[in-house]
Amino acid sequence: MEKKVRVFTSGSFDLFHVGHLNILEKSAALGDELIVGVSTDELIAEYKGMKPIIPFEQRFRIISSLKCVTKAVKQVKLTEIAQLKEEAIDVVTIGDDWMDKYLEGLEWMKQQEGKQVVYFPYTPGISTTTIKKDIISHTNQIVEAALQREAEQDLNWKEDEH
Repeated sequence: MEKKVRVFTSGSFDLFHVGHLNILEKSAALGDELIVGVSTDELIAEYKGMKPIIPFEQRFRIISSLKCVTKAVKQVKLTEIAQLKEEAIDVVTIGDDWMDKYLEGLEWMKQQEGKQVVYFPYTPGISTTTIKKDIISHTNQIVEAALQREAEQDLNWKEDEH
């Protein structure tokens, strides 16, 4: 029986978008099983300087429910060697925005025979940061539309009473 190839990728997966889905699907295509590390709120705050919008439990549930994901795991340290060993990982995938950054687990994987690190290009035009910027730049429109919907619902509710 042939050994299954186990692929690992990780991320914050805050404000889940198609770029996240792309890296997960590409990662899954490289092996038989995809194990995904979902960063805790504390870890994200540590390396991004702010907590995510979506809490860990909800982000973990989203990732766990995707058909391309075999298993989601809690990630408390970025690409930790102990976690890679524990999950018997053969391939680690990561976005190419991390290519010039030192991560202990990536360096360890590169030195192991039969193991590899694969860098995927960022999906053009989409990121959690751009989504946050879009929300900020459209805040007035978002609030006005929400207030208008509420007013219409109140009006409909009052009409239904009579």
